[in-house]
Amino acid sequence: MLALTHVPSPHINEAERTFAQWKAIDCERALRQHADYCRMLDRCGLSVRALDVNCDLPDCVFIEDTAIVLDEVAVLGSMGAASRRAEPTGIEPILKEYRSVHHLDAGANLEGGDVLQVGHTLLVGLSSRTNAAGIQGLEGIVRPFGYRVVAVPVRQCLHLKSACTALPDGTLLVNPAWLEMQALNDFAFIRVPEEEPWAADILPIGQRVCIPAENARTAELIRQRGFRVETVELSEFAKADGGVTCLSLLLNE
Repeated sequence: MLALTHVPSPHINEAERTFAQWKAIDCERALRQHADYCRMLDRCGLSVRALDVNCDLPDCVFIEDTAIVLDEVAVLGSMGAASRRAEPTGIEPILKEYRSVHHLDAGANLEGGDVLQVGHTLLVGLSSRTNAAGIQGLEGIVRPFGYRVVAVPVRQCLHLKSACTALPDGTLLVNPAWLEMQALNDFAFIRVPEEEPWAADILPIGQRVCIPAENARTAELIRQRGFRVETVELSEFAKADGGVTCLSLLLNE
């Protein structure tokens, strides 16, 4: 498995903030945390390819939003924030080395942070960054490959993965205050502790689970389910609504 990452921009303090309260980002510390993140992916057995194609764009480190990558195909993101709309163009040539890349029609917004794959189901957040046209466009591309698309309304957070990700066994880890739970009736789930509302954003790699170090209670819940937990400090990226999933694009080579 390959992880595509992107080095933080020197302009990261101009990154979009939607729900995070504005705080200055320490650029040097962000660089160190990103390097630690890449080392964590390496420990988990991934090949890490760090890109620098969008360094002039403040949000470039959040590379997950630029595409949805499945085993059969990649769908280029269509960003919901105007300041981020140039990012997918820089990533597309790299994606074409690994996948056939599809584009969405004009007016369809879709960001990768809103798309959670659980087997052959894609849960897609209807959020401030992904609209109904984006979900419909994604469904049209992936349906021929046997995927089911389920729209999940999201509130009070940036993306679906801010409120819902999946453990290696397919159980969802959720913050029910931030999404429409009725859309998840087909899935088993566990709730994050109320005092760790951002802890639903985890990154499973094989039987390991990567999680920000500050979410200690959630990490213990995951250990109790028999999974090995890898922790990393991501405080500087959290200041721009970032989490452990959005710093990489994972794909099977």
